[in-house]
Amino acid sequence: MSVTVDLVGFKELEQELDRLSKAAGKGVLRRGLKKAAEPMAELANSYAPVGETGEYAESFVYSTKLNKRQSGVHRKMFRNDKAAVEGFVGTNNPAGVQQEFGNIHHGPQPALRPAWDEDSGPFLDRLGQELWREFEKSVKRAERKAAREAAKG
Repeated sequence: MSVTVDLVGFKELEQELDRLSKAAGKGVLRRGLKKAAEPMAELANSYAPVGETGEYAESFVYSTKLNKRQSGVHRKMFRNDKAAVEGFVGTNNPAGVQQEFGNIHHGPQPALRPAWDEDSGPFLDRLGQELWREFEKSVKRAERKAAREAAKG
């Protein structure tokens, strides 16, 4: 199964990010990605089975970190990828894979896949909007900082 996605405005955003310092640009990307991805994590939590303790149903989060096993797999897959900013939506719960895909004892009870299917389009729209919003805030901060430094002389 393949999906085609048409992104509009990201090329212009990339050109505009060059106006900022590298650190400020990464901050824009990090903050925008976090704000855009958190609703997907909440949606995955709403799809997750509650179970006896309810822990799994609240375990989906956005993070920039992976656990040891996940980071090893990620490193193998993206060894040559020097991405500036990465974020992940998922669960750190060891039962996550078993719940999502099932096993010999029970069938799959997916949470993240239905969340992605429902929210992938709105996620990309939110991402574009949040990135532009964060970019504009960052430019204003940089302008205020430059004005303060110019006033100091």
